[in-house]
Amino acid sequence: MMDTDTTPPPHEPLGVSALEDWLDGVLDAVLSIRRSTAAAAAALAGLGREEQDYARHWIDVIAKTNPELAFHFATHVSEALKRMRPEDSEAWIIEVMDAYDKLGLYPAVAILTDIGSFATARDGQARAATLETVAPMLELFVQGLAGRKLSLAPAEQVYTDTGTLFLPPRLTVLATREANRMLYKIMATHLWAQVRFGTFRGGPDALRAEWGRYEDPERAARLFYALETIRLDACLARELPGLYRDLCTLRRDPPPAWQEACGRLSRPGASVDDTQRAMAALYADEIPAPQLYQGTLHLDAVAQAMAERMQRERVALKNALGQMAREHPLEGGRERRFSVHTEPGGQGPVQLMLDGQPLGAPPEVQALMQSVLLDLGEIPDEYLVAAGDGSYAPPHAKRADDVWQGTYHEEGAFLYNEWDHSREHYRKDWCVLRELDVHPVHDGFVADTLRKYAGLSARLRKTFEALRGENAIQRRQKNGDDIDFDALVDALTDLKHGRELNDRLFLRSRRTARNIAVMFMVDMSGSTKGWINDAERESLLLLGEALEILGDRYAIYGFSGTTRKRCELYRIKEFGEPYGDLVRARISGIRPQDYTRMGVAIRHLCGLLHAVDARTKLLITLSDGKPDDYDGYRGQYGIEDTRQALLEAKRDGIHAFCITIDHDARDYLPHMYGPANYALIDDVRQLPLKISDIYRHLTS
Repeated sequence: MMDTDTTPPPHEPLGVSALEDWLDGVLDAVLSIRRSTAAAAAALAGLGREEQDYARHWIDVIAKTNPELAFHFATHVSEALKRMRPEDSEAWIIEVMDAYDKLGLYPAVAILTDIGSFATARDGQARAATLETVAPMLELFVQGLAGRKLSLAPAEQVYTDTGTLFLPPRLTVLATREANRMLYKIMATHLWAQVRFGTFRGGPDALRAEWGRYEDPERAARLFYALETIRLDACLARELPGLYRDLCTLRRDPPPAWQEACGRLSRPGASVDDTQRAMAALYADEIPAPQLYQGTLHLDAVAQAMAERMQRERVALKNALGQMAREHPLEGGRERRFSVHTEPGGQGPVQLMLDGQPLGAPPEVQALMQSVLLDLGEIPDEYLVAAGDGSYAPPHAKRADDVWQGTYHEEGAFLYNEWDHSREHYRKDWCVLRELDVHPVHDGFVADTLRKYAGLSARLRKTFEALRGENAIQRRQKNGDDIDFDALVDALTDLKHGRELNDRLFLRSRRTARNIAVMFMVDMSGSTKGWINDAERESLLLLGEALEILGDRYAIYGFSGTTRKRCELYRIKEFGEPYGDLVRARISGIRPQDYTRMGVAIRHLCGLLHAVDARTKLLITLSDGKPDDYDGYRGQYGIEDTRQALLEAKRDGIHAFCITIDHDARDYLPHMYGPANYALIDDVRQLPLKISDIYRHLTS
């Protein structure tokens, strides 16, 4: 340790000699003839006294854990304190110690020696802005802008599909967190401007066709976006001058050769057609680097979103006009004619006309017309033909896109949120679900199953008869099986105060009706085809026969679907519906369908279960695999949404249990259901034998 006689006053830095003596004492266990503390002491001598004391404190602490690690720390701590803020150096030390605890000496030393990477990463964290933190403010801001309501979503690239603004989950481009938050705002506004000022008007195919006229279509696309950015900047300068001033701090000036084109594109009334005309003159010129806020174009995403929205809005507008026509009838039943008046360029308000006279349109109709105008630049005549009595809808076809074709507000459609674990946020009204009936099949399946399992069915009936009714304790009885100590204490208290002794001092046990409601959720995805489907149907038949003995309230629903736009539940037996030939025929009619989107099915079925008045509520899922759908609902995303739906059920007092035949279930079911809330059946042929036994254990 250091000689106290040579120690300077508390505020003066220690010299090289004093520091070397102190380090030799602390690190003696790892020093040798080839290792010296001289370099570390010289580096520490260049620090102020407060920093020296800070470094010595941590060297001493780390030496008690591992002297070798402390030696490396002493060698590098001076550089770290010069390059990092105090809070960053503490984080550096914690990460070093954490690495040592979890991974050992060498990974910890690697962090010590690579100070530059750690300092850069910490600097990025200090200035980082995240979409999660700015989204609430940004969504309100975007919704306040004129035009179509837009949502936000995270993505690695900056783009819009004309319905959603996709932004990076994290920004560290600029020097401060506040500056990066402003960059988020400018990026979002620029994407909004693409929608508002007609970048995609005429459709993505028209843009591709224009770029295809050039020798290098990819170069033409980059040139188009660079010129279109100039036009949109000018639009923002007129519409949002305050934000435009912030944009100008990030904006690079275009090349001098572009000045004439910039002047034309900046005029009021300039459109995407002007951008395309400017391309011809500048195609041979060098294209400048993209602006910091510029993003990219995803025409495939735009095409899909526009097609779905245009079909949906055409149907919705025709229905709305039909209702308005019925509210303004003409004598003689003569047909009424709708038309619209719009401002040049299609950017002003839309005036709806009825037989040539102005007609006030409700806000939702005005929003519909404005949205159509943003996509097409006009409202085509076929959009203005009012639908007849009843809602207009295209013929039913089993395609995911049909959900959006005017059915968003149809009777029977339910909208549910879905949990996005990467954003740690719900996607609002993301899934569309409908209840359908299973078509009953009157074949030999029921009779064959009951004959095949006649012995098992008889044993199940006996077992379930023993469960019928459950013990209930009646307190303060005149006679019974045991003493009611609460009643006894009250009686002795009364006696002590001179009151008459109560003779109701016993507990009595009696049988009472079971108070249970159970929802069976049956996987009807395509992967259940074959033996699995047969085993599911056999199990449900046997269980139904046995449950009639118990008298428990139960319902059976199948689930499947294709994408978030067509989630389907199949009614097999509802609560309160008697178990009889019709339910048996529906069980016989269970057939494999499409995919396995579990979260939305759990949320809907828990809602049905929640409406039942019962003390014990169970949701039992019968499935052959993990959540899966081809639109990205798979892997961690599907597992986390299902887990979140199960947590919601638990908060509502519903106990969930899963019976599965998936051999990989141990990899994900404990995370979704909890380690004690699932059962794995190795052989599908054992399913009918096991499911009733599992039910008995869960409800007894």
